[in-house]
Amino acid sequence: MAASDTTHTIGRRKEAVCRLYIKPGSGKWSVNGRTLGDYFPRPAHVSAIQQPFTITDTLGRYDVKAKVEGGGLTGQAGALRLAVARALVKIDEAHRRKLRDLALLTRDARAVERKKPGRPKARKKFQFSKR
Repeated sequence: MAASDTTHTIGRRKEAVCRLYIKPGSGKWSVNGRTLGDYFPRPAHVSAIQQPFTITDTLGRYDVKAKVEGGGLTGQAGALRLAVARALVKIDEAHRRKLRDLALLTRDARAVERKKPGRPKARKKFQFSKR
């Protein structure tokens, strides 16, 4: 690793963007100044975010500081997960194979479809009236 021992990565999903700073430590989390469980109350989000650590057997070895903005909680959790996976690969290239096999290094490109003219939403149509 670099002389400063801190690795910086960025993750994105939907409208959410995550800037992540990771360094060797005791496993402390800071997401927008709050703990991981405090910021993401759903256990599914927490387990998804920690998935790259559990796969690479590095859970509790790094301190993580993240700034997340935009989108909702699910998008932010996905952005944070991608940033964590990218950081682990930056730290140790040997993790790339494990993370790639589970598609954790792939940016989820799905986004909200745009609203079309003459329709109330992207695909929804106005109620049909025969008479």
